[in-house]
Amino acid sequence: MLDNLQDVLPRAEFDVDAAVEAVRPICEDIARHGEQALTTYAERFDHVVPASFRVPVEALSTALAELDPELRRAFEVSIERRRAVSLAELGDGQVDVEVAPGARVSQRMIPVDRVGLYVPGGVAPLASTVIMNVVPAQIAGVGSLALASTPQQAFGGLPHPSILALCALLGVDEVYAVGGSQAVPMFAYGVPGLCPKVDMITGPGNIYTVAAKRLVKGLVGIDSEAGPTEIAILADDTAVPAFVAADLISQSEHDPAAASVLITDSEPLIAAVEDELKKQVATARHAERIETSLTGQQSGVVLVDDLEAGIAVADAYAAEHLEIQTRDAAAVSRKINNAGAIFLGSWSPVSLGDYSAGSTHVLPTAGCACHSSGLNVKSYLKAVHVIDYDQQALAEIADHVVTFAEAEDLPSHGRAISIRQDGDQ
Repeated sequence: MLDNLQDVLPRAEFDVDAAVEAVRPICEDIARHGEQALTTYAERFDHVVPASFRVPVEALSTALAELDPELRRAFEVSIERRRAVSLAELGDGQVDVEVAPGARVSQRMIPVDRVGLYVPGGVAPLASTVIMNVVPAQIAGVGSLALASTPQQAFGGLPHPSILALCALLGVDEVYAVGGSQAVPMFAYGVPGLCPKVDMITGPGNIYTVAAKRLVKGLVGIDSEAGPTEIAILADDTAVPAFVAADLISQSEHDPAAASVLITDSEPLIAAVEDELKKQVATARHAERIETSLTGQQSGVVLVDDLEAGIAVADAYAAEHLEIQTRDAAAVSRKINNAGAIFLGSWSPVSLGDYSAGSTHVLPTAGCACHSSGLNVKSYLKAVHVIDYDQQALAEIADHVVTFAEAEDLPSHGRAISIRQDGDQ
């Protein structure tokens, strides 16, 4: 087997550095000129200037009132399930350890004060991302939530009605009609009289949104630099070709740069999936976008000798979404260390996770699943240790601390301990 599988596995080109230079003047302009600059870029990029960048609360209420009842129920089910999983993620978060008599270290999990959430609305109005961002932030206890999404010409400069309706359903009333590369600096720097600065920015977006997040990282926290979506399917000869093809297509529908990769040891499955792809792509609404994705350098089929080799390839690829359609998929999944989310068997497709499984769909891309997690409740929490020693407990450890400080040539550190022992306050 090849020593470095990552080097030969397909991936889309994603030049954030180049995009950063394109976005840098936008960020600087918004930092200096605020709402005036937002107007300039709304005209240039969105081709519509909202009557108000902050969406009126009445527009949220109207969107919710006019929401199709069946769609509202779908939203509510998704919220209920995401909330249930978020509560389980939260746990009690308690750490309280007495390391010696009178010497206690505890931990508090403190929510971020204010978060800016970006919801893409360009190629597709990703209303589901409202749930994926807002619900865990609310469960974490974030005190102030602001949300931005692209203004739409078709809706008079407001974000898509589904996005507005979900904001109303979730009780988020600070909403801005601002596109991604502008929303990020608006949140990061604040715009006087319009939008107070945030402490953290979350949510996916195109490469320019990602570049803007890279520019402001450090000034504010960010969740990740998420690139184009990707799916890898690890399958054997028990997989249903029509299901595999449909799942590959589902992610290709997102973006011409989306990645769809099949990993299998079954040549008959490959042939059957290719036949299914021809049939299903031909009837898809977004056939051109899907075809571009499926034929791009980032998509393809990896034929392996056996399932163990397939597991190694899947682990090396570290997919955002990994489906396992094999015999005993659960057992196979326990051998996987690197994936944003894992979908087991024929009845857990990625589309389920995109909307209503209860899991997060804001996941690490571009191989970052080897070191990063998807957006969850803990993403919005800060762990703060609280140290509480009494006089005797400090006395018992004092010599060790002074010795340690001397070894690092930081004698004043040691003096901060010994002065308490000498009694010469």
